[in-house]
Amino acid sequence: MADKKLGAYICKGCGIGDRLDTDKLEMIAKREGKVGFAKQHDFLCNSDGVKMIQADIDAGEVNHIVIAACSRRAKTDAFTFDNVAISRANLREGVIWVRPDTDEAQETTQEMGEDYVRMACAEVKFMNLPATSGEQGRVAHVLVVGGGFTGLTAAIEVAKAGYLATIVEKTGELGGVASQIYKRIPTRSPFADPQDTSIGDLIAQVNANEKITVHLNSTVTKTEGAPGRFSADISQEGGATESKNFGSIIQASGFKPYDATQLPEFAYGKTPDVVDQLGLEALAKQANGGAIKRPSDGKEVKSVVFVQCAGQRSEKEGHLSYCSGHCCMTSVKQAMYFKDANPDIDAMVLYTELRMAGAGGEDFYRNGQQKGVTFTKGVASEVVPASGNLTLKFKDLILDEEISYDTDLVVLATGMVANSGVNIEETAATEGEETTTVPVESILNLDYRQGSDLPQLVNGFTDSHFICFPYETRRTGIYAAGPVRRPMDMGQATEDATGAALKAIQALENAALGRAAHPRSGDLSFPIFRKEGCTQCKRCTVECPFGAINEDEKRYPQFNEARCRRCGTCMGACPVRVISFENYSVETVGQAIKAVDMPDEFDEKPRILVLACENDAYPALDMAGMTRQEYSAFVRIVPVRCLGSVNTIWISDALNSGYDGIILMGCQKGEDYQCHFVKGSEMAHERMSKIGDTLEQLNLEKERVQTYEIAITDIHKVPKIINDMAETIEKIGMNPFKF
Repeated sequence: MADKKLGAYICKGCGIGDRLDTDKLEMIAKREGKVGFAKQHDFLCNSDGVKMIQADIDAGEVNHIVIAACSRRAKTDAFTFDNVAISRANLREGVIWVRPDTDEAQETTQEMGEDYVRMACAEVKFMNLPATSGEQGRVAHVLVVGGGFTGLTAAIEVAKAGYLATIVEKTGELGGVASQIYKRIPTRSPFADPQDTSIGDLIAQVNANEKITVHLNSTVTKTEGAPGRFSADISQEGGATESKNFGSIIQASGFKPYDATQLPEFAYGKTPDVVDQLGLEALAKQANGGAIKRPSDGKEVKSVVFVQCAGQRSEKEGHLSYCSGHCCMTSVKQAMYFKDANPDIDAMVLYTELRMAGAGGEDFYRNGQQKGVTFTKGVASEVVPASGNLTLKFKDLILDEEISYDTDLVVLATGMVANSGVNIEETAATEGEETTTVPVESILNLDYRQGSDLPQLVNGFTDSHFICFPYETRRTGIYAAGPVRRPMDMGQATEDATGAALKAIQALENAALGRAAHPRSGDLSFPIFRKEGCTQCKRCTVECPFGAINEDEKRYPQFNEARCRRCGTCMGACPVRVISFENYSVETVGQAIKAVDMPDEFDEKPRILVLACENDAYPALDMAGMTRQEYSAFVRIVPVRCLGSVNTIWISDALNSGYDGIILMGCQKGEDYQCHFVKGSEMAHERMSKIGDTLEQLNLEKERVQTYEIAITDIHKVPKIINDMAETIEKIGMNPFKF
């Protein structure tokens, strides 16, 4: 690339010029930061300031820029310039807003600002402009696996946006479980009565749409490639196979009802008069608004009981531990089937807790009451078949009595089991010991070293970032939607399908431009490595959460740019530091860390390094500044893409450079993870757990390096963590390597 031309621009607005000596900052940028020039502006983000920077770029004066102003998370539109590498020095949220405006604090506040300028200059000096990888391809075609309600909705939304969609359905007809339902829970005001499923209309729309292709009695027998260039083999029952290319994939494989035969106490399977909720839907469709007949003898049902949470929300072996979300409202809906046909029918819902989700949930429940549905708080224990009727035994939790209740029909609310495919434990798979946890058929048959299907989270539902990025999975460009992702009703599935469709479109368009998908959407950088330095340790291939790294024929890492999320976990994993990104590397961060002016032993000014995840921890620190939460002036904060990208060389270099304490702030890990890169925080915690032994070997206290899980809302927690570390350093003393 062209020679690097460095320039620094220092803002004096938002109180920066009042609190900091910007002339000195300019001098430091030029003398110590070695930039070609430095300029100050009263309000750098306004039109005049932006024009000043753009004019220098257009004149060829600068192509590597330091913006010393507000947080890198602020004014991103103003400070985005084409074909320019940019580093941001956070003087507003990170300095003047977290320090008291007093004469006593002036010296250390100025030192903070100067260090952040030094760090930004060092960082940008080692940055390069990322270029596209050359692997691009635009395939404006989305594969939808599953032809149920969610899959049909997703395909229609894809087609509405002008893209092609292909639906692969395992059975011989479209509609899935939704086609078995008589009516659905209402999704529009006044939320009073069950409404038509509209599944027939959806099927008609799909069949009439030229942009949608349907494969019935078909499965996906192989999927390989990456966003923008997936290749899928679609095989029919007869054996014929067709290979097609797709830009992205939506898995909408739905659910199957929990097997009620695992509840022998409720006599399911022993008598036809005990049904699950789908069984009741079949009876209602047969009645078509008329009297619902009892399966055993065809007589009109005069009494019906709905048993909630049958085999779910239970820790018993074989039961579902979770709530399936829709069941309470479905029971109310089904009770209305009876009441609407005959108000004199005795319809009772037996519950421990009723969950009426959504905007109209409470209205729907109230209308059920007005129609005469009885709601009884109790726990069912047994259904006893007798001649001509059933006896339900339960404990009434209000009256605290054991009750025997005779009824014609019992309906069990049994819940959803996701059709997620095969769950391969990734750690075993990397060692060649594939462990299938559930004996089921694969849905996607992925040609990935990590396994043949999407990873599963708790309870067998497909992986998706349920807090920050719904639909998105660890397989870039493949999105989960509907009940395969989490329990939901048809109204929620509509939103899910639409969101997944939009994400799938975004993924294929980003792939066509060589850009990252999410959460660093638009990033052109991708991993590069020095082959001559690689030891083939395989840590990068094993630790990549997204299956973006394979091996070539000589067993060297082979990076798949389109699958990569740009988290840098591979960079953090590499023990020989040969993996980097053009705009984010061991050098860019390492040089920023070393650029800090380290006070000598007599100044009694410790230095604390904070490596903060840019997704949760850094925003929390910014918001701490916005709310004027004060913390130690001795801290120096470096944002990182993910805690998983932290290479241990940064820790050792920081200690050798004289830092007295190091804090790593990452996202929450575990089953309810909030890490935007899924496993980055978890792997960083694992690496840092081994740092203690190294510190002891160096005769350094373990307390000098600490790792925390930070939520974006922890705006009061992060200042306390920093101030606590400052107190710890005061107690245990300065880092001896400083001397």
